[in-house]
Amino acid sequence: MTELKKISPSRRTEHIEYAIRDILQEAERRKAGGGDLIYLNIGDPVLYGFHTPRHLMDAAYEAMLNDYTNYSASEGVPEAVDAIRREAESKGINPYEVLVTTGASEAIDFALSALVNKGENVLVPSPGYPLYSALLSRLIGEARPYLLDEENNWQPDISHMESQIDDQTRAIVLINPNNPTGAVYSREMLQKVIDLARKYNLLIMSDEIYEKLILNGKEHISIASLDKETPIITFNGLSKSYLAPGFRIGWSIISGAPELVEDYTEAMRKLARARLCASHPKQFAIPVALNGNQSHIKETKDKLRSRRDLTVSRLNAIPGIFCQEPEGAFYAFPRIDRPVDDQEFVKKLIRDTGVVVVHGSGFGSLPETPHFRLVFLPDESVLNEAYDRLEDFMKKHY
Repeated sequence: MTELKKISPSRRTEHIEYAIRDILQEAERRKAGGGDLIYLNIGDPVLYGFHTPRHLMDAAYEAMLNDYTNYSASEGVPEAVDAIRREAESKGINPYEVLVTTGASEAIDFALSALVNKGENVLVPSPGYPLYSALLSRLIGEARPYLLDEENNWQPDISHMESQIDDQTRAIVLINPNNPTGAVYSREMLQKVIDLARKYNLLIMSDEIYEKLILNGKEHISIASLDKETPIITFNGLSKSYLAPGFRIGWSIISGAPELVEDYTEAMRKLARARLCASHPKQFAIPVALNGNQSHIKETKDKLRSRRDLTVSRLNAIPGIFCQEPEGAFYAFPRIDRPVDDQEFVKKLIRDTGVVVVHGSGFGSLPETPHFRLVFLPDESVLNEAYDRLEDFMKKHY
């Protein structure tokens, strides 16, 4: 009998990392040893006592009762597409196409897969959400980082962004509000990005999944509302603002001059057709979410604002820790003002205290400025316990 050989994974998976979940391996080791854990690593509101609005659940359930359990149109059900289109238009966006996807993650996957060839690069924020780098690794492309300036409240460094562009650059990714820093971008900053994209003929990908969770009274501006000609893809979904991460429902809005985006849009449609469709009954939650009762958003923002303020106050009172005030989303990205390796710092913090955060380098931050990311979704008693443990840890070791 022929001896069986080990199955080798493809080379395209060698550099795929997702720090947000990878760090759980260290947490599991503490748990196996009988230690307790305070999870501040996953941006899932439902895990921390927030509840998916009932009218979204009712809409999905009613769709199931009405036998919408077959395949839908690959682009999305008309009711959902129309609701997304109308909301986009209300913000000043002129949609060329709307695609409903299995979470915003699939929309991002389609957008990159339809664009990037082997060896080409896309500019991604550093720090930024690691999914973009993971997907570009799979595509054998390059995630080329541009810096966010901590001293300027984590705004993009436009000069550095431009210096990263070459003849293999295809797109610029924006995350607004930003994950992991919570930064919100001004109209002037967004216009600078548009000017750069037009100068070098680049696509803009704008991740706006936290757009309704602005905590400082600022206006959120969709970059696609500022330019009707430049090709822009806007990503959004139900997971964050509508507290339904497990629905796995997202979408992309493609805008720009039709003659500039039509071929690229058809490539994205091909990818959508190849996977058949997003969850059919859950798509009916989209029009109900966008057009229905929005009271949960204010309630959510009120809680997040209080927890954000507590977080910034407590962290900045700890010697060796500095934290900019996040303006949106539900993340803080504190700096460790000590000569440490951030990944080893986080592992030691988990082993010693059970406080589970994510090392900043998992988001592409600069090695000379170690950071970590935490979510301030838990209630204040849990956050205070976590910050007590962090403070004791810093006093003991640093």
